[in-house]
Amino acid sequence: MRVLVLVLLAACSRPAPHRDETRVPAAVPVADAARADAAPDAPGLVFVDAPIRWTDERAQLTLEYRRRHSDPDARDLTIAPTVIVLHYTDGDSAAGTRAYFDNVRIEAARKDLARAGAVNVSAHFLVDRDGTIYRLQPETRFARHCIGLNHIAIGIENVGDGDRHPLTDAQVEADAALVRDLAARYPITHLLGHYEVMKLRDSPLYVERDPAYHNDKPDPGERFMAKVRERVADLGLRGL
Repeated sequence: MRVLVLVLLAACSRPAPHRDETRVPAAVPVADAARADAAPDAPGLVFVDAPIRWTDERAQLTLEYRRRHSDPDARDLTIAPTVIVLHYTDGDSAAGTRAYFDNVRIEAARKDLARAGAVNVSAHFLVDRDGTIYRLQPETRFARHCIGLNHIAIGIENVGDGDRHPLTDAQVEADAALVRDLAARYPITHLLGHYEVMKLRDSPLYVERDPAYHNDKPDPGERFMAKVRERVADLGLRGL
């Protein structure tokens, strides 16, 4: 497994819209909070540790969301991940996405999401267009990134979209390396694109207590998923 080259973001990076074209706040220099680390048990994989802002309020709102949508008896935010879900940000700035995830509460403009819970969306990893991997929070912490699978899923965001800023070959390689690392450390059984998740609504993997709460997402696209899956085919991870 080749070592991924780290390129820290500059403080002047232009913020970009997150999914649904919502503008994000001014970008913060990820490099200020980042430190290069080798992933445990995978010395060939290198990422930047850049944790999102975590507060008592965010922890409480996340727990409330988990109880409302996944498990009414949940007492903590620990998950045992068995699924990896790949996303794209619908923007062109890793710094902008990282800054957006720092917001504790979802903005009122995202009405459907705001009605479903106050905590902001987030992910566990963010992959920049040059292949740099940022680790945003522990893989075993519940995060709001994928309706129906948050209770078992690690979310990987990729900077870009399917049109103006197509995902890159460097991101394909980085995602494949990250999937391989995660599968070595956790009992991962499924690798999914965000666009595939709603097709699993009849699967025991899918848990959503509100039957009216669902969406239709295109990310990260069939072509990107096919490329990543080709590179990790030997792992035998299931899709749909």
